[in-house]
Amino acid sequence: MIEVRAERSSGPRRVRIIGVGPGDPSMVTVEALSAIRSVAFFVVSDKSPRGGMPDPLVAARGRLLDVHLGYDPVVVRIEDPARERRPERTGTPQEYEAAVEAWHDARSMAYEEALLAHDGDAGFLVWGDPAFYDSTIRILERVARRGSLRLEIDVVPGISSVQLLAARHRIVLHEVGQALHVTTGRRLREAVAQGQDNIVVMLNRVIDLPGLEDWWIWWGGNLGTASEELVAGRVTDVLPEIEAARDRARDAAGWVMDIYLLRAPDALDAPAAPGAGEA
Repeated sequence: MIEVRAERSSGPRRVRIIGVGPGDPSMVTVEALSAIRSVAFFVVSDKSPRGGMPDPLVAARGRLLDVHLGYDPVVVRIEDPARERRPERTGTPQEYEAAVEAWHDARSMAYEEALLAHDGDAGFLVWGDPAFYDSTIRILERVARRGSLRLEIDVVPGISSVQLLAARHRIVLHEVGQALHVTTGRRLREAVAQGQDNIVVMLNRVIDLPGLEDWWIWWGGNLGTASEELVAGRVTDVLPEIEAARDRARDAAGWVMDIYLLRAPDALDAPAAPGAGEA
């Protein structure tokens, strides 16, 4: 548990950051289920574009609550602040970090407003696990530091897509004694240049693997959902199949979140067989 105290306070507010797994309601842990049932309301960021289609992940969270609660929960939707994504404004690491910093600050103010407007313990449902490429903890700590609220932040872990990828493909994520490097699609090139040869890659806008054609890949899209897709094999052989699977997942769900393990040929114990989980 992380306790963040602010100087100006009207009393502690408990905020529960709850990892709810990759999407299947059956993958919510017993601890997470208890946390879900303990809060007075949920704060959900809605990324629907103005005048556009509803945010499918908001709907997915709603379905999860329908499964696990016997009543209609109080769900406070906040319009997620716009984030700078234009390549010409986020091309360098410094520009990217500045864009994320501004987005986090705007989101923290929206969270603060929601917490001030509602009484009782609040729940934030985090896809997968809050420890993997999610900033809810950081953003709520920022809320507390501003001083209008004294927050007691409770983090409940969830099953991550990293774990589910390995389970679905029936593999261990590393060979015996081998290291595992976890990064984002944006920083994959950097990891390869550093000599990493066993890499889990998350947050992929595209699958861009030039120069890695002889590597092996275990890929999963929308893991733990009805639109789940799996592909495994040598990159040069299966990349078109992965692109087709991404399109199917997006068409079926309205979104695609994928993750994959990349392993260099010389890092394989048995290069002739990428694993038993290819689809």
